[in-house]
Amino acid sequence: MKQLSIKTVVAIGIGAALFFLIGRFISIPTGIPNTNIQLQYAVLALFATLYGPLAGFLIAFLGNTLIDLSWGTPWWAWILAAGVFGLILGLVGQKLRIESGIFTKKDAAWTILGTLVGVVISWGLVAPLGDIFIHSEPASKVFTQGLVAGLANAVTVAVAGTALLSVYAKTRVQKGSLSKA
Repeated sequence: MKQLSIKTVVAIGIGAALFFLIGRFISIPTGIPNTNIQLQYAVLALFATLYGPLAGFLIAFLGNTLIDLSWGTPWWAWILAAGVFGLILGLVGQKLRIESGIFTKKDAAWTILGTLVGVVISWGLVAPLGDIFIHSEPASKVFTQGLVAGLANAVTVAVAGTALLSVYAKTRVQKGSLSKA
């Protein structure tokens, strides 16, 4: 296995801290019990794209664990689902060229498509099935929670996440964009 660079380890720590702070103190209730719009997933999209799938997994897994512990009880199925989502965002991010200053409409579409796949896997399967098997929760409840949370997270990444990726790409110098005077 490839060793993580110091830069990536630091990014995981900062990303997990941001994930925790945003998730713990800035969330928007949906009306479904224990299910909120979580803005930290936009930041996760940026970090996972910049530092890769393992970093995306660890940022979301550690950040979500801290959020749950701050409320009292970790919900391991949802923690794992967040980690899987971070992993998928990191895999999608490997196709992007934001470090080169490029983020096109096609890149945004690819990000949104990857986000939807991640949502289906994470909150359509991992979280609800984990809740059923780990916490003996009723299927109708956890699939409803998963659907609402997944849709909220998809919209968060589609809107705020792609905006962050686009803005970040604009701060990078495109290859060949400098010319001799």
